[in-house]
Amino acid sequence: MLTSSRPRKSFRDAGERIFQQESDAQPGIISLLAARTPTAVRDIPLERVIPNPSQPRMTWHEETLGELAASIREHGVLQPILVRPAGEGYEIIAGERRWRASKLAGKETIPAIVERFDDATALEIALIENLQREDLSPLDEAVIYKKMTGELGYSIRNLATKLGKDKGYVENRLRLASAPDDVREMVSERYDTLSAAYELMKLDNPRRRKALAKQIIAGKLTLLRLHDRVERILHPGERPKRPEPAIPALRDDALITATRELNEALADLARAVGDDGHGTIPEGDRQNLAKFLTISRARLDNLVARLRSGGKS
Repeated sequence: MLTSSRPRKSFRDAGERIFQQESDAQPGIISLLAARTPTAVRDIPLERVIPNPSQPRMTWHEETLGELAASIREHGVLQPILVRPAGEGYEIIAGERRWRASKLAGKETIPAIVERFDDATALEIALIENLQREDLSPLDEAVIYKKMTGELGYSIRNLATKLGKDKGYVENRLRLASAPDDVREMVSERYDTLSAAYELMKLDNPRRRKALAKQIIAGKLTLLRLHDRVERILHPGERPKRPEPAIPALRDDALITATRELNEALADLARAVGDDGHGTIPEGDRQNLAKFLTISRARLDNLVARLRSGGKS
């Protein structure tokens, strides 16, 4: 009797290959997989696989998909996808990117683990898997947070704790999930416009929001000037309050430009940090930014001392 030379993989082993090889830390998924009866990996036809209709990921990078497809052509799919039965086919729970790349690579089958997960568990696995991806866009992240709080019942505090994020960070992402279309389009085009997005969300007038968003995308409007524009729109006739101190009179053009840019940069940082210290800065950047500002303060103190002692013997 002939035996297959391909070893059967346990469900736990396969789960670790799927989630731990692609990401260093996905304990939530591994615990869900490890608790179930071991299941073998098997090849299933690509044509019988359908994407998850609740897939939280909205953006797919064609370039990275092409790179993955090239790797699959040469080496095959190294980590099986996770699916559940759906009618005559299978619905993807985790691994849609590998499925898409396999289709691009011209494959007919894909290695998969087939398990019967209920809707809530399937959604949680899909959400957690997507949160581990390095190329996750801010908008996709916002949608995932909204699903986890709205459909899975996570409180903002519990979600922040589970993800190792600051509560203010999660709250800001949830605000982005409910942002107007023009603001979301701006962020999808340029991820570095998040702080500007929160400013624009203060405006109810779509025409003005869209006009300002165009200027931001084109790089014609700094965050500081945007804040002033928004304040003038919200409070016409009032003089906008600028938290930064006025620049003393200078004569040298280069010094005037340098001090103005420094003043605007400090104001942008102050807005990002926020009055309560939460603001829009990701938790992982807070300590590094604090160290950078400490170093910068020492350099500024040194410059002040040199200026004041200049000309003295």
